[in-house]
Amino acid sequence: MSNPGKINMASVGTGSTPHVTGELFKMMADVNMVHVPYRSAGAALTDLISEQVHVYFGTTASSIEHIKAGKIRALGVTTTARAEALPDIPTVGEFLPGYEASFWFGLGVPKATPAEIVSKLNKEVNAALDDPEMKARLADLGGTLMPGSRVQFGKLIADETEKWGNVIRALNIKAE
Repeated sequence: MSNPGKINMASVGTGSTPHVTGELFKMMADVNMVHVPYRSAGAALTDLISEQVHVYFGTTASSIEHIKAGKIRALGVTTTARAEALPDIPTVGEFLPGYEASFWFGLGVPKATPAEIVSKLNKEVNAALDDPEMKARLADLGGTLMPGSRVQFGKLIADETEKWGNVIRALNIKAE
């Protein structure tokens, strides 16, 4: 890199998903970017639009309207597949093989919740995720639905915990 430490990378705080997502990119691409933590995605995006920072690994949902309006330029999506809402934007993995970072949400219940209630909740959530209106709305925001079983969700949590724990430990990141 010809200007080490001259690129500022915004996040929504030390230890946040956008922060560790950017740190994984830095590690894999062997680039030097200065972390600039913000208190919110709105503040980070405002400074990205005004060119106070140069890079932000934010969610598609928080960024998509700015991308479509031409206020920011999307260089890549961090998921393994291109976003349906932004089909011309490559995945980061297309130019940095092996890179993947997904922002995901799930539903949890207390450990002692009876199995029949967990099964019913899982069935109803999967049915909601299969609703065409829900699919369309989330696709508009750049989201991808991930229906599945509680076992699959448990494996996702375990895998993601290991992956991001390794990044956090390697860089000695401490949440603020």
